[in-house]
Amino acid sequence: MSNTQPKLHNAMWPGLVGKEEGTDHPPISLDRMLELTAAAEVDGQKFEGIDYFLFHPHTDPDASEDELKAIADKIAGYNLKVGSLVAPIWPGTVGDSAMGDDEAQKKFLLAVEKACRIAKIFNEHGVRSYGCIRIDSATGVTEWDKNPEAGTKRIAETFRKAADIADDHGERLAAEGEICWAGMHSWKDMVNLLEAVDRPATLGFQADLAHTYLYLMGYNSEKNALLKPGYTDGEFWTAYETMTDALRPWTIDFHVAQNDGEVHGTGSHDKTGKHCPADDPNGKLDIVKCSGYWLKGAADREIEHICWDGCMFPNEMLEKASTWNTILGTMIKVRDAHGWN
Repeated sequence: MSNTQPKLHNAMWPGLVGKEEGTDHPPISLDRMLELTAAAEVDGQKFEGIDYFLFHPHTDPDASEDELKAIADKIAGYNLKVGSLVAPIWPGTVGDSAMGDDEAQKKFLLAVEKACRIAKIFNEHGVRSYGCIRIDSATGVTEWDKNPEAGTKRIAETFRKAADIADDHGERLAAEGEICWAGMHSWKDMVNLLEAVDRPATLGFQADLAHTYLYLMGYNSEKNALLKPGYTDGEFWTAYETMTDALRPWTIDFHVAQNDGEVHGTGSHDKTGKHCPADDPNGKLDIVKCSGYWLKGAADREIEHICWDGCMFPNEMLEKASTWNTILGTMIKVRDAHGWN
């Protein structure tokens, strides 16, 4: 159990997600993301670490031990730690669908193995001593809808095998609930999947404020919606308590974020939400109050840090120091309101 306040981390993947070479929003290098993170400061408080996506162009998942130690040295040189790692489990990276055939499953598990190898090198280096390895089902809801029971059963089988790998490396896996991931696309289906895996010591839930807000609205699972448009403040908090009471016992990793309630996608399924700036006037969430629902008892679940997640922001916004100071200021408010001693 942690006896200190949660560490404040920044995610590196906003420099990659939705970025494309040769456009006006190219990927932002790891070096630049580290610079921006390390430069942020509010009343003497700085970010204390980063959470990190293990894929190109930030990191070669097959990088040599020496190359990974050099990355660890670089991160430590900014007086930052490494926390949770994102395994490259999606098609087009190392992995493939957790709901797929045996070949796809092997690719998914290989991605988890590669993430655990890198975690071990970072741990032995000393730059990392807490955090999880993040996964999801890496397949869309439309395919799952064809046979939900079989889909969840297959994902659970893959996750159990992934948990075996994590156990062997002394790691925990955090499954990030989001409305676009099969079997994880509603609060109820997420609970069902976690219970089907039934490895609470090794596989838990990663709660992201932006994504879990969309669980309430039931965008890809109308039957599991807890709110309807036009809801009252009282209705919101009643629904929020229902959702967090169900998922909080499983929650081992936490993302501070904001959401404006908009989704994008094609057809009636596989929609996904978008993150918003911490101070977005259209944000639907009282970030500090909502965080408290997830962080209740967090130290008992061995959560030692909290991380900001804000993807798909314009590069111009990401390059502004004021953006990161606003985010850091919000993180400090969350920590001060809900941290543990």
